[in-house]
Amino acid sequence: MRMMHRVFFCSMLLAGHVWAQSPVALPEVTVYSSRVANQDPAAGFAMPVSALRYEPGVDLQTRNLAEAQADVTLRGGTFEATGYRLGAVSLPDPQTGHYTAEIPVAPTLLSGPEIATGALLARDGFNATTGVVSQTWRPITNRGFAAAGAGEFRLARGEFYQGVRSAGVPVLGSLGADVAWARATSEGAVPWGEQAFERVNGRLQLAGPGRQTDLFAGYQAKAFGWPNLYTPFNSNESENLQTVLFALNHRADYGPGEFWTAGMFHRRNKDDYAFNRFAPLGPIHPYQHTTWISGAAANGRVAMGTQTAIALRAEFTADELRSTSLTFGRYRTRTLAKLAVLPEWSLAGTQGARWLVRAGFTWDDSNRDRGRLSPVLTWSREFPGGNGLTALSLDVSRATQLPTYTALNSSPTAGLFRGNPNLGRTVSDNAELSARGRWLGWDGRAAAFVRRDVSLVDWTFRRGVTARIASPVDVEVSGLELVLRRTWRELESVVGFTWLDKAADYRGAIVDGSFYTLNYARQRLTAALVWRPSTVVDVRVDNSLRRQNGNPLRTTGGAQAWATACGVNWRPAGWRGVQLSAQVDNMWNDHFQETPAVPATPRQVSVSVMRRW
Repeated sequence: MRMMHRVFFCSMLLAGHVWAQSPVALPEVTVYSSRVANQDPAAGFAMPVSALRYEPGVDLQTRNLAEAQADVTLRGGTFEATGYRLGAVSLPDPQTGHYTAEIPVAPTLLSGPEIATGALLARDGFNATTGVVSQTWRPITNRGFAAAGAGEFRLARGEFYQGVRSAGVPVLGSLGADVAWARATSEGAVPWGEQAFERVNGRLQLAGPGRQTDLFAGYQAKAFGWPNLYTPFNSNESENLQTVLFALNHRADYGPGEFWTAGMFHRRNKDDYAFNRFAPLGPIHPYQHTTWISGAAANGRVAMGTQTAIALRAEFTADELRSTSLTFGRYRTRTLAKLAVLPEWSLAGTQGARWLVRAGFTWDDSNRDRGRLSPVLTWSREFPGGNGLTALSLDVSRATQLPTYTALNSSPTAGLFRGNPNLGRTVSDNAELSARGRWLGWDGRAAAFVRRDVSLVDWTFRRGVTARIASPVDVEVSGLELVLRRTWRELESVVGFTWLDKAADYRGAIVDGSFYTLNYARQRLTAALVWRPSTVVDVRVDNSLRRQNGNPLRTTGGAQAWATACGVNWRPAGWRGVQLSAQVDNMWNDHFQETPAVPATPRQVSVSVMRRW
C-alpha cells in the first residue's frame, strides 16, 4: 500500500495544474523512445538500451547500470531469446545473449525502438524466439549539441554530436554526415563498482525522395566492475568490453506499404571478464573471448494488385569465436540463414471495415543443425471510426533458435559456467489475440498470448555445485499485456501492465534455482509521465512497480519493487538552445535484485548542461 500511495502522490503532483494551463510548444529535442519519459540516464551516457529501461513491453535485468550490462527480456523469455535489428540487418550475439545490447551507436542516430512479437517476430526476427527490438537509421539534418554532466560517486560525463547536410544534387539527392562522441567515468555506487565508458561514431548518408542510404562505423569501450556480476559467490568481478560495428543500409519506399531495404554489417565484440579481479595467484583474467560476426539481409513488401501483397525477408550471418575458456564444444564457427515468405490478402467488409489474412512460412537453417520450416498465420479485422475498437487480430506462429557459444562450449564438468555441447535448436510456438482501440481519450493496445518453448536454454543452480549450469527446459508461458496512452494540454502519460504465468519442466534434472527462466515479474506496472508547466520547464517521471516470482537465489529486496527515475529540465529564457537538467535514478533507493544474487544499483543523482544548435 505504501508504494501505491507514492505513485498516487507523484501522479497528483504532476497533474495538479494540467487543466489550468494553456498549451505550450517545447523546442525540438532528441527523442529516443516515445513511451519512456526520461531519455537519458542519471549516470553514464545514453545508449540504445537506455530507451528500454521503462519500456512497457521490455523487462531489463541489469548489473550495475543498464548501460553497463543489461539482459533484454520480452514476455517472460530469457536474455538469449531476444533479438535486435538495426535497419535491415539483425545483430545477434553469438557468444552469449548478455551482449545483445552492446550496440555502439549513439541513440541520436536512431529512431525509437519498436518491439515485435508473435507473427511479426517470425517475419522480422533472426535466431530469436520471444521478440525482437528494432530501430532504424534517422535522417541527418543540420543540427548538433554538446553536453556535460557531473554527479554522485565522482561521475563525470561529456557528449558531442554534429550533423550536416548538403543542399542536394539532382538525381543523386543530398549528402549528409554526422559524428558523435561520448565519455563517462565514475567510482561507482558500491565498492569496486566503478565504470569508464567511451563511444565514437561516424556516418555518411545519401538521401533522396523515398530513399536513404547509410554507411556507419562505430567503436565503444566499456570497463566496469560489480560484486557478483555474473556469479553468486561473493566475488568482486569485472568486465572490459570493446565493440566495433560497421554497417551499410539502404531503404527505398515506392508507395503506400511498398518498400524494400537491404544491408550488411560486421561486428567484433572483445570481452575480458575477471571472476576475481584481485586473485593473488594464477591469471588475473582467465576468461577472454572475442567474436566476429558478419551478415547481410534484404526484406520488402510488394503489392500485387489492390487486394494482394507479399512480404519477403532473407538473411545470412557467419560468426567465429576465439576464447581462452569456451573450448569444450563441437565447433567455434557457424553460419545461419533465414527465409520468410508471407503473402497477404485483404478484403473490404461492410460499413468500411477491412479484413486481412497473412499466411506463409519461415525457413531457419545452419551448417551446424538441420533446417526447420515454421508456419505463420495472421487474421485481423480493422474497424472504421475514431473511437471504440479499431483493430482485432489473431496470429499463430513458430520461431526457432540455436544456442550461444557460452552454453555450448563451456566445460560440462568444471569451472564457474557448465555448458552442454548437446544442446539443440529451441522451438517456440506462439498464439496471440490482440486488439487496438480508443476509449475516453485513451489510445490502447491489449494482447493475450500463450507460448510454449521446447528445449529453451536456462542457466540453473544446484546445491553443492559451485557453478551455473546450462540446462534445457520446456516452458509454457501465458500472459496479458496492456498499454494505454493519453495526452492532455500539459501532461503526457503512457501506462503499461503485464501479467505472466509459467510452468517449467527441466526433464528430470535436479534444479534448485533458476537465474533466468524463472526470474520474471508475475505482475508489472509501468507509468511514464511528462508534465510541462511552462514553455521553459518540463518534469519527467518513469515508474515501474512489480511483483516478482519467488527465487531462492535472490538475497535482498524481496519479491516486490518500485523503481522511479525523475528528471527536471529547464531552458532559461534568453539562453538560446541551453538546457539545465537534474536527474535521479532509483529515487526510493530500492534494493530489489533484478538479476538474482546481483546487488541492486543504489540511488544516483546527477546534473547536466546541454547546448543545442
